[in-house]
This record gives sequence, structure tokens and C-alpha cells, in this order.
Amino acid sequence: MKAAAINQFAPIPPASHATPPRAEGRVTLSAKLFRERSVIDRLRQAGSFKCLFPRGHDPLLNAVLLNTAGGVTGGDAFHFSGHAGEGTGLTLTTQACERAYKAKPGQTARIVNTLSVGPQARLNWLPQETILYNGSALTRRLQIDLAKHASALIVEPLIFGRAAMGETLTDIRLSDRIEIRRDGVMEFLDATRFTGDLAAHLAKPHIANGAGAMALVAFASPTAESQLVPIRKMLPETAGATLVRPDLLVIRLLAENGFTLRKSLLPLLRRLNTDTLPRCWML
Repeated sequence: MKAAAINQFAPIPPASHATPPRAEGRVTLSAKLFRERSVIDRLRQAGSFKCLFPRGHDPLLNAVLLNTAGGVTGGDAFHFSGHAGEGTGLTLTTQACERAYKAKPGQTARIVNTLSVGPQARLNWLPQETILYNGSALTRRLQIDLAKHASALIVEPLIFGRAAMGETLTDIRLSDRIEIRRDGVMEFLDATRFTGDLAAHLAKPHIANGAGAMALVAFASPTAESQLVPIRKMLPETAGATLVRPDLLVIRLLAENGFTLRKSLLPLLRRLNTDTLPRCWML
């Protein structure tokens, strides 16, 4: 049947009946060794999610994740799967801060990241900050599976609203879960779930004393125990470091705002990553 022409007489449904477009994206990336360098083994990308590879002479494979939608809102879904093959080094970061925008009631943005690290391999998961906007609804999952002799450096920073614009988070929905397994055994689990006035919750002295940003850093490595004392000397008063296992160091930081948080994070990440950081973190 021939489609009817669209003109000024064509019936147009009201906005309430229209379904707004949703952003979806998926990236799958794995690294392998080739002539003593880590190179791309497999790469697949689809939708509003891309992977860039800065040029350089680093023996590690450096990849930058890019959300071409410019952020996430209710109904959006992004999935990343990364694998560092045996003996490889893989560093993953994001081109910019992720932004969780206001969502409609009943809609939630979903971000799922699944990472695996093979024997004698090293993975650095170093995304830039995620900024939560008032009214946002975000479910985020990060799962890391380590082989017996694998290493990983993980950071997940969060910024609570745009302080420079006077924004406060009086109505958000957040579900955040981070899992670290080694040889299939759970070694670390961090889960956060909150609905409502986050600003009032964070303002409580025994919760966050008004902090506007926070970060979790996990360092899984045979050298983790030796880093505990020097790392503690580098921390501000609003941070702490714990040796969960002899090979797993966990650091938590609270800060007044995103700028103060980054000032504390940069020296920590450099120390735990042989004094190097992705160029994106320097901008």
C-alpha cells in the first residue's frame, strides 16, 4: 500500500503520544600480544558508543571510550566489554566526563561495563568523572574478573550536581554496583542505592558532611600491600585507604567539588600507574 503524503493536512499525534528516541551503544574490545606490544585483537562498536585509539609508542594498548550522544538520560543503555589477553596491558578511559541528565518518571539510564584480565595481564580502568544532574535516574554496573596472576587499577569518580551553576540534587535515583572477582571468587563488592534528596543526605556530618564529589579507587596487584603506607600519607583528611586483601588496596575519597577531587586523585593514580595517566585526564 502506498504511503500517504505528509503535508499540512496530515494528522500529527500530540507530543504526549510520541516516543522520544533513546540512545543505545555497545563496544566490545580485546587486546592480544604482537611482537611484545599489546594490540587490538577484536573490536566491535555499535550505536552511540565508539572507541578511539590515540597514537603512541606505549607497549600498552590505550583506548578512549566516547559516548556520541553526549550523556545519558532515562531509557538510554550503554554496554562495554573489555578483555586484556594473557600478558597484555590495556588502559581504558573516556574522552570527557559522563553526564546523567534528568529523566522522565519511570525511565532509567543503564550503563554496564564488564572487564576481564588474563594471566600476567594488566588493565587500567580510568574513566573521567560521572556528573549527576538533578532529576537523573542511573543504574550502573561494573564487573571485573581477574585471572590468578592479573593486575588492575580501577577508579570510579562521581560528582553530585553542577555546583558552579548552583545545582543541588534534591531528586535523583541512583543504583551503582562494583564487583571484583579473582578466579571466579568474589573479593570485593561495593553497592550504592539511593532515591530522593541526595543533597540533604550528603549534608549529614556522619555521611559526607556536605561533600560534592567522591571516588572509589581499587588496586589489585601483588604490590598492593607495599603501597598502603605511602598512599595513606598522600590522602587528604576526607579520604581513607584499606588493604582488603594482601593483593587488593581500596581507597575512598570525599571532596568539596570535582576540582578538589581531581587534585587528590591525580597523584594517587600516577603513583599506582607507574607515573603515567591518559592524556584525557590532563585536559
